[in-house]
Amino acid sequence: MQHAVCLTLSLVLLAAVITITVSCSSSHFYSQAAQGQADMLRRARPIPKVLADPKTNAKLRSQLELVQELRTFAHDQLKLPTNKQYKNYADLGRKFAVWNVYAAPEFSLKAKTWRYPVVGSLKYRGFFSESAAKEEAEELREDGYDVMVGGVRVYSTLGWFSDPVLNTFVNDKESQLAETLFHELTHARFFVSGDTDFNEAYATASGQEGVRQWLRSKGDTEGLKKYEADLLEFGRILALLRSTRAKLEALYAQEDNLSEKDMRLRKTAVFDETRAEYEAMKRRGECDSSYDRLFGTQLNNARLTALATYYDLVPAFHRLYEEQGRDWEKFHQAVEAMKPLTKKGRREKLGMPATE
Repeated sequence: MQHAVCLTLSLVLLAAVITITVSCSSSHFYSQAAQGQADMLRRARPIPKVLADPKTNAKLRSQLELVQELRTFAHDQLKLPTNKQYKNYADLGRKFAVWNVYAAPEFSLKAKTWRYPVVGSLKYRGFFSESAAKEEAEELREDGYDVMVGGVRVYSTLGWFSDPVLNTFVNDKESQLAETLFHELTHARFFVSGDTDFNEAYATASGQEGVRQWLRSKGDTEGLKKYEADLLEFGRILALLRSTRAKLEALYAQEDNLSEKDMRLRKTAVFDETRAEYEAMKRRGECDSSYDRLFGTQLNNARLTALATYYDLVPAFHRLYEEQGRDWEKFHQAVEAMKPLTKKGRREKLGMPATE
C-alpha cells in the first residue's frame, strides 16, 4: 500500500499557531510552522465553489465529489466529526504538504521525541520546507543519530482548524482517499496527548475498518477484494520489518560486549539480510516493487521506529472493534475511556506488551 510506504499519515503542528514563549533555538521552528499553517489556510477554497468553477478539471471535480460522499459516510456511519474538516480544498503547488524528520540512536530502536504544547511528545519534527527538514536531519546525524526525512502528503490539526483537502492526496485511488480521510477524522474525534503510537494505531485501524464498511455499502466486491489483498501484502512487509527489528534489538542488547566497529558491521549485515529477503519476496510474487524505496540504502533505525509508530498496535484496535460488535460509537467510546490511563495501562488494556 503506497500510502503506508511513504508514511503519508498525519502531522500535528497545532503548537505552531498557539502564542507561547519559546527558547531562541525553538523560535525558528514555530515561526516556519505558523507561516506554513497560515499559507495553507489562505489557499483554501470551499469545495462547492471549486466544483462550481468552470476552470476546475473533470478529475478534480470527480474526486472532490467523492470527498463529499466520504465525509457524509464518515459522519453518519463511522460516527466521526466533520463539522470543520475537509470542507475546503487547497492547492499548495508542491508534491508534499510537509516533511517529517524521524531519528533514533545509532544502536537503539528507541525513537527520539520532541515535546510540543498541548499535544505533548511526538516521535517526529515537521517542517513546511524540505530544506529546513534536511538541515534538522543533518544536525541530528552530526549528533550520531540514524535519521529519516519523509515527505508527508496528508496534514492534520486534529480538528482544531478547518483542515482542507490538499492537492497532495486528493487524486489518490478511492480506497486510499477514503482511508486517509477516515484516519484523519478519527484524530479529530479523539487524541491523547503524548502517546503517538496509540493515536496513530487507533486512527489507522479506524481508517481500515471504515474503508471496508464503505466498500461493502457500495456493493463493491472487487474493490474490497483488492483492498484486502493490499492489506495482506503490506502485512507481509510489516512481518519482515518486525523480524528485522527483533534481530537488531538482540544485537543492540550486546552493545556493552562489542566494539563500535563490530556493532556497525553486524548492523549492516542485518539490513543486508532484510533487503535480500525483500528481493526474494518479490521473486515469489508476495509483493511488488512499490516498496523499493523503503528497502533502499537509507533503511535504518529511524525508518523502523517510524513504521512502528503507525502499525504495532493496529491489530489490538481491530480486535477492540470486533469486541464492540462492530458498533462504531461503542468502539470510539472504548478507546476514549483509556485516556486517563498511562501508556503502559493503555497497552495492557489492549492486550499488548508495554514496550517503547
